[in-house]
Amino acid sequence: MTAGALAACVGAAVGLAAGLAFKASERAQHPPEPPRTSRVPEGVDEVLSVLRSSAIVLDSALDVVKASPSAYAFGLVRHDRVAVPELVELTERVRRDGQIREVQLEIPRSRDTTQTLYVSARVAPLNSKLLLALVEDRTHEIRVDEVRRDFVANVSHELKTPVGALLLLAEAVEDAKDDPEAVQRFAERMQREGARLTRLVQEIIDLSRLQYDDPVASPQSVDVDSVVEAALDRSRVEAEKNKIRLTSGGTPGLQVLGNVEQLVIALGNLVENAVNYSPPNTRVAVGVRRRDDLVEVSVTDQGFGIAESELDRIFERFYRVDPARSRATGGTGLGLSIVKHIAASHGGEVGVWSVQGAGSTFTLRLPLHPHRTGQPSAFETPVGKETP
Repeated sequence: MTAGALAACVGAAVGLAAGLAFKASERAQHPPEPPRTSRVPEGVDEVLSVLRSSAIVLDSALDVVKASPSAYAFGLVRHDRVAVPELVELTERVRRDGQIREVQLEIPRSRDTTQTLYVSARVAPLNSKLLLALVEDRTHEIRVDEVRRDFVANVSHELKTPVGALLLLAEAVEDAKDDPEAVQRFAERMQREGARLTRLVQEIIDLSRLQYDDPVASPQSVDVDSVVEAALDRSRVEAEKNKIRLTSGGTPGLQVLGNVEQLVIALGNLVENAVNYSPPNTRVAVGVRRRDDLVEVSVTDQGFGIAESELDRIFERFYRVDPARSRATGGTGLGLSIVKHIAASHGGEVGVWSVQGAGSTFTLRLPLHPHRTGQPSAFETPVGKETP
């Protein structure tokens, strides 16, 4: 072997040794990261993703390892810690003794509101190091129960009034049996109270039926003109007796989807209220028009009007603007709440404009029939008419 070849072999060996030494040094300075292992047991992620409850997984230090998006949305978790003191206390007790615990909590929806969430919290050990907290929002359920209880209490109170009046009037008739004029007077009052009781029971039945009769489940094509005519017919006799003129007009030929009987009840209640709260020799007008994809049916009267302070409450069940006048007209305080419920179940709404001494306008807004061709456009010129 020549000296040059020997030198080349030595150089190659030195270079190889230097390269290996450099790589060894690199590995020593930057050791490979160990394979990452999830802190949550296998399969837990998949289970949590399908749960309806808000889920929180905590470690032994009560730090949040994993939480569902709803847990953050409800403010249960902030900055990787449980933000509800009562829930923190519950998790600490479970961590100490390993016993599954459940509690009902009332927590604020957020720091910027006074709304309260009613939740059911259940905490259990997931393994020796982790805890699982499941929080279920029961706010809607509890509020429905409260509304139901209030409704039953209000119904009981409202039924007592006419029933008690009928009993007193019956005693008065018996005591005045030798006075024909008094008997006639008391009999007339009994008839009014009986009519009021009948109406109250019927509206309670209507409202109960509406809770379960969803028009969206089996909608029908409803002709708005027919609804207006039927609603006016319900109040025509009373209007004639009170010398109130009924008129209707607007855009003809419009249609909506829903339940025709419910819509007649809703619009009929608005017309009936307008007639009952209007002085003689005035007019109640029903107008129909299309606005974009909505049908607006307005009922306008020239009555006494409603104070601005009352407008936010008139759609509440059993609320009466003028209790004395409601008793005189047989009002139950349920009519407008029924209108509101029917409008909402049809995907619409009801609104009101009123000025004391200048009358009121109630407007029922319903979605236009989406697939019905040949309906008048939103710019159709209204045509009015007066009912006989």
